[in-house]
Amino acid sequence: MTDKIVVVSPSYKRGKELVPVAKYLPSVVVAVHEFEAEEYRKSGHTVKVIPDAVRGNMARVRNWIVETYAGARGVVMLDDDVSGIMVWENQRERKLTAEEVGEFLEHGFTMAEQWGAYLWGINMVYDKGAYREMIPFCTVRPVLGTFCGIRPNSIRYDEALPLKEDYDYAIQHLNKYRIILRFNKYCYVCGHNDRVGGCATYRTIRRERENFEILQKKWGSNIVRMDHGNDKASVRREGKTKTFDLNPKIQVPIAGV
Repeated sequence: MTDKIVVVSPSYKRGKELVPVAKYLPSVVVAVHEFEAEEYRKSGHTVKVIPDAVRGNMARVRNWIVETYAGARGVVMLDDDVSGIMVWENQRERKLTAEEVGEFLEHGFTMAEQWGAYLWGINMVYDKGAYREMIPFCTVRPVLGTFCGIRPNSIRYDEALPLKEDYDYAIQHLNKYRIILRFNKYCYVCGHNDRVGGCATYRTIRRERENFEILQKKWGSNIVRMDHGNDKASVRREGKTKTFDLNPKIQVPIAGV
């Protein structure tokens, strides 16, 4: 075990130019499959090569990353389209510098260790209304793969859920450790649904529904429900635009905020 914190961004078919997270955090390691590693290197990325045999399942990719860096103090996984980490200060948002992000990650792992959390993260909504100043932390809310800090532990991503793997991973942590540490004044800026490559290459309405149903069947409808809020995606099909829910709503029956 070392004191090193590794920041890794899994990426897929986006190597023609520097991905947003690499522009924002030059030290990030971009994890890509063998078949496209050279293209990413030519674009200026620091590359970690994933075997092509791992290809085709995001849960399998995340497990490979977790196991590859099992000797580190912790692993932070960031989506490749994250373009900023924001913090709310004095009623205004401010974008952290790359140096400040490094300091924040150190702070995050220290607090996670002190609180007994093996998974930690930040607010998933870039909106002042989602940050309530009197609740600086959450302990029973999920954090997702877009930004997640993972301390060494035995939990792995469920490879039967290639699209909802991060929700399941969060529920597993709440079930076993009874806590996920989330910093509410911090949030991320990203562009999930407006770039080619990544999950967009295989995300469809049918697969979204299938994975939601698998997740709900695994944990029950009292814990996993459809979120009818504003987090939706539009998909062009047969000349018409259809809108569907991307994300489930998670409510676990344990004490916390």
